[in-house]
Amino acid sequence: MPLESNARIAKALAERGYNAEREAVTLLAGATDPTAAVAAAVDRAPDDALRITADHVREAIGDADRSDASPDETGQSPVETKGSADPEPADVGAASRGTADAPTATADAVETDDPVETADAAGTDNTAGAAGTAEVAEATAASSDNSERRGDPDLRDLAVGNDMTGRSTGTGEYTDFVTTFRDRYERLSKILRGRVNHRPAEAIADMPGGSDAAMIGLVNDVRSTKSGHWLIELEDTTGTFPALVMKDKGLADVVDEILLDECVAVEGSLADDAGILFADSLHFPDVPRTHRPGGADRHVQAALISDVHVGSDEFMADAWHSFTDWLHTPEADPVEYLLLAGDMVEGVGVYPDQDEELDIVDIYEQYEAFSEHLKEVPADTEVVMIPGNHDAVRLAEPQPGFDDEIREILDVHDARIVSNPATVSVEGVEVLMYHGVSLDEAIAELPEEKASYDEPHKAMYHLLKKRHVAPQFGGHTRVAPEERDYLVIEDVPDVFHTGHVHKLGWGKYHNVLAVNSGCWQAQTDFQKSVNIDPDAGYAPILDLDTLDMTVRKFS
Repeated sequence: MPLESNARIAKALAERGYNAEREAVTLLAGATDPTAAVAAAVDRAPDDALRITADHVREAIGDADRSDASPDETGQSPVETKGSADPEPADVGAASRGTADAPTATADAVETDDPVETADAAGTDNTAGAAGTAEVAEATAASSDNSERRGDPDLRDLAVGNDMTGRSTGTGEYTDFVTTFRDRYERLSKILRGRVNHRPAEAIADMPGGSDAAMIGLVNDVRSTKSGHWLIELEDTTGTFPALVMKDKGLADVVDEILLDECVAVEGSLADDAGILFADSLHFPDVPRTHRPGGADRHVQAALISDVHVGSDEFMADAWHSFTDWLHTPEADPVEYLLLAGDMVEGVGVYPDQDEELDIVDIYEQYEAFSEHLKEVPADTEVVMIPGNHDAVRLAEPQPGFDDEIREILDVHDARIVSNPATVSVEGVEVLMYHGVSLDEAIAELPEEKASYDEPHKAMYHLLKKRHVAPQFGGHTRVAPEERDYLVIEDVPDVFHTGHVHKLGWGKYHNVLAVNSGCWQAQTDFQKSVNIDPDAGYAPILDLDTLDMTVRKFS
């Protein structure tokens, strides 16, 4: 098969056990005989090398090509003038989302603040500045001699926080759960104490009737009364106390957002008998409206993806190859980071009759296949990945990163494998990565107009508002007890990145960019049975200097 594209060059190297730098792939694609060039580069690579570098390629084929080829009119050899460029993928959304009600992407089109045309198969121009095939080829050739085109690796700044891998302490005992919820209460109540004059439950019980009072607690129960009012039972470390929200108080629109076990504050006045608190206002920990996100001090980008699902019959290999092909083009030079929010593989036994939809039935073989696909990503890309509910880790959250056996399979790209959730600081931008299982719960519990699968980012807003990625315990989301509640959003992120629901959506909430990045799996029979129509083959590309985002479609 001719190696006429960067993706096929990368795939051919992956099949031989290597990944490669972008410049190395560009040089191989521009060689007179790419197939022979790949063989020569692999043959000349050191025995202990895992990646092919541009120097390896030059050593293998550079001198021979320059001596055998006759210079053209510019004095350049074919290696220097011939570029490889596939038609550019469609740029289906470029916007800086400044409002809470940002548009939502669908599989057919992505709405944006400004109209954006898409590139056709021939590589026609679009408003995002897509180059045609000739222009890309010219840029690719020009970039072969530009070692600075990807930026100086020394300028990169990547740090991981809140990673609980190797730090699990819970044994499942009752006292472990008490410790987890006590930590949740202490950290979230600290945020709320600056907004209300909090009194413990036992102190409020001793106050005289008619007194003004405020209490911060975890929601132990919330229910409506026969009269249409709402009764909320709050619990703190000293006991419980009931609060009544009257239906004519105007708080009903807030009450329907409350989930069990989340931390809230209620202000009001005590009844004459002091047995109940009549609520006048209700507060969530929330993200301050004054939050100011950080930003890189240079133009650099991160690709945000999730739910690759290698091993499924419906894994979209062609779309993945198109994505990795694009990553090797000059236009993608600023993409120095890849943040992958879980479900690298399809897994085994995740849902009923899943075995009938598997292309690879062994979980370790699934990871080996994913590793081969990961090799197609430029070797100089910094990769961070967290597990999801289809991955081979415990289902209960927080989920630790993969065990040593799977890490060894995935070590071809020096990826940083951390827990779910985790915070990642990328050149001054704080990214909260969470796979997103609790989105199912939030969408099920909240009113449809406030959270839906068609607009997953709006469900994410509520998690930010509650400052917890999985506030409700005992439902669909399984929670593992730890000494620390790693699911609390203690520090406000600049970007909140999730997956899981296989839908594409993004928007800003109090200046925090919320992104659900879709998937790389076409609709399965199981998804049809639960009416999920996935948004597949999309890659949100985030400018880390401005936090503007472009969504690219590769399917």
